[in-house]
Amino acid sequence: MSAFIVDWLNLLIRWAHLVVGIGWIGTSFYFIALDLSLRKRERMREGVYGTAWEVHGGGFYHVEKFTVAPTDLPPDLLWYKWEAYLTWATGFLLLVVQYYWKAESYLIHPGVLRLLPSQAFVLSVGSLILGWLIYDYLCKSRIGRNPMLLAVAVFVLIVAFAWFFSQVFSGRGALIHVGAFVGTIMAVNVFGIIVPNQKKIVAALLVHKAPDPRLGAVGKQRSVHNNYLTLPVLMLMVSGHYPMLTSHPQAWLVVALIIVMGASVRHFFNRHDAGDPLHKIAWTLPVALLALVASLYATAPRSAASYADIAVTDDDVFRIVGSHCVMCHTQFPAREGFDAPPKGVVLGTLDEVLRHKDAVLAQAVFGNAMPLGNENGMTQAERDQLGAWLLKH
Repeated sequence: MSAFIVDWLNLLIRWAHLVVGIGWIGTSFYFIALDLSLRKRERMREGVYGTAWEVHGGGFYHVEKFTVAPTDLPPDLLWYKWEAYLTWATGFLLLVVQYYWKAESYLIHPGVLRLLPSQAFVLSVGSLILGWLIYDYLCKSRIGRNPMLLAVAVFVLIVAFAWFFSQVFSGRGALIHVGAFVGTIMAVNVFGIIVPNQKKIVAALLVHKAPDPRLGAVGKQRSVHNNYLTLPVLMLMVSGHYPMLTSHPQAWLVVALIIVMGASVRHFFNRHDAGDPLHKIAWTLPVALLALVASLYATAPRSAASYADIAVTDDDVFRIVGSHCVMCHTQFPAREGFDAPPKGVVLGTLDEVLRHKDAVLAQAVFGNAMPLGNENGMTQAERDQLGAWLLKH
């Protein structure tokens, strides 16, 4: 299949993924904010837990939440589920098109672990399934009865799988798989727990039976998890565009810091929506800032001084670029799957290499995202020589 068709397929699936993902995130954020904004009123209908008054777009809304469920339901009950299902489905299709289809370029890195595409596929899918099973077990175990202990256990679970992914996949492949791992947990929470529990509650009401209140409590637990995981998973999904993240030798540490940042910010907004005074939730912002500073420190490139003693000539650089870069970065790429140079970057001459100096430093010197899959075996010594030359010009 031509690169033109593959690129359009990738773009359309990515577009669909963003559209349905925005819908899912929007409903998740809205319902958590709504739940936290409910207030007890003097006059409430029987069985109502709390109500909220809202204004949007020039209109006023009055929303009620029942402690368990109302005694009867209207036929036009709204369900919010397809946003989650379609987000996962389009995300998995994107994983197929971008990473499984081009496994040698984006998923496998010989310097990490030599894998066949079929082996990488089995590790990928198997890890997503195993991750959900472990997470579900934690939620249903005694640990799940303690929200804080469960939060720590889920954090450790995600970081442990981040470490595993960094041992078997390329940098890009590792971080996108952490995102897919978390996204799978979130989607199956909706598909396997939240919606089935809601259906059981509805079924009980239809035959005039009191629904089990535990069904709603379990659904709420998983919904809260999804809410706190949203910001970290968004960062992980775009991480492939940033070599300072994907090339870090301890990617699991970067993941841990991203989770701390995202969850802290999310907690601040959640508790603010709940009406907590600022002095009680202000601690979340310094925690997020500290995690950000730690991330900046951990991903900082080597200083220019560390390249000062490396001997390199123009001929050396021309040979390195010719051996590892120009098969893609030329007007007519020789590499299969490319009809044009990626991002329009042409590196046929030393002047062109200097013109794209910052990109080359980020992708091939400070990071190892390029060459794709390191198929030609670019060595660290060659990266250092290229960096020394670029930093001297």
